[in-house]
Amino acid sequence: MAFFFFAGIIEAHSDGKIASLIGVEGGHSLGNSLGVLRTFYGLGARYLTLTHACDTSWAACSVGETNSTQDTTPGLSEFGKAVVRELNRLGMLVDLSHVSTRTMHAALQTTRAPVIFSHSAARALCNSSRNVPDNVLKNLAKNGGIAMVPFYTYFITCNSTATIKDVIAHINHIRKVAGIDHVGIGAGYDGINFTPSGLEDVSKYPQLLATLLEDPTWTEDDIKKLAGLNLLRVFAKVEQVRDEWQKAAVLPVEKISPPDNSACAYGLQLSNNLGAPKSDPPFLQYRVHY
Repeated sequence: MAFFFFAGIIEAHSDGKIASLIGVEGGHSLGNSLGVLRTFYGLGARYLTLTHACDTSWAACSVGETNSTQDTTPGLSEFGKAVVRELNRLGMLVDLSHVSTRTMHAALQTTRAPVIFSHSAARALCNSSRNVPDNVLKNLAKNGGIAMVPFYTYFITCNSTATIKDVIAHINHIRKVAGIDHVGIGAGYDGINFTPSGLEDVSKYPQLLATLLEDPTWTEDDIKKLAGLNLLRVFAKVEQVRDEWQKAAVLPVEKISPPDNSACAYGLQLSNNLGAPKSDPPFLQYRVHY
């Protein structure tokens, strides 16, 4: 049974309501099972971020780009490519925020539907591995996808301070490289602790859009695309691909990934790191990564 999320967004907006997406941030949540992915979709999830702040056995994350561990590692294994194809078949968004550059390229080569970067800025302006390089932005435009600019200062200026103008610089850069149809807003207020001056919370959105309109190169139609129409277009195309695959009777598959040896757990350390005896069992230290 198909669930039409695009139509639900339009209906909610017409009723004066706010549509809120359910997403799964991190492919480790699948437990190497496409059946689990299908269960997430059935429960209402509509996008999957392929990795979070650690590699899985089938996809490389952005963190590894700070060293040489990924030099010979493909961005996606065969199982990882199967995950992308299953997302296409389901009509679920492929989210490439948090993934490595190799994974970005591999996913764009594999997918048959537009992808998103739900909260990633331009690497040309802030050289963070969490941001999107220009060559990927160009391929994103060919794919029909969208890069949504976050407001976390460390992705905007690579330090703890930023301004609304710094955010606009990223929006304008993505617009210049990929085009107006491929840029959006992905603030991330629920997961950041440093915000730009002038964009402290959602009440500042009107100021952002008004400041953009002060630039004569921005039109009201452009602002509408940035504020949401681009994302709606992507959703509509993703569901169109799903419908075409259903008509073609493309069936689900159940590829099996090798056991996950990536230790994709956040800060897995032996308990003696906090002074406990070495004989104590390991424990998990949970840290927040952006």
